[in-house]
Amino acid sequence: MTSFPGYRPMHGDIVQLTTDTTSVTIAGNITSQGVLRDGCGYVELTLPYADPQQRRDLEKSKWFHYELYRSDALVYSSPHLVLRETGRTKDGFLVLSGSP
Repeated sequence: MTSFPGYRPMHGDIVQLTTDTTSVTIAGNITSQGVLRDGCGYVELTLPYADPQQRRDLEKSKWFHYELYRSDALVYSSPHLVLRETGRTKDGFLVLSGSP
């Protein structure tokens, strides 16, 4: 496992997400991908719609770490990431962007 997921999307069905304010397990269609913006590398974690309270808790976080699983196999384990921004896709998925 490397500390940067690369630019090719990785897909999973479960993510163990830990932040400075909460720890949750989310199941569904989950994507992790590295992106380059303004010369800086970021990690984007795209989560299925979470319940509103979980979403608010995640959006208030300062940092996060996650482990992405597919069929019970660990696909990616992130370093601690500083939460840079949160957003939504047109389909309503929550996107967390972070950097080391």
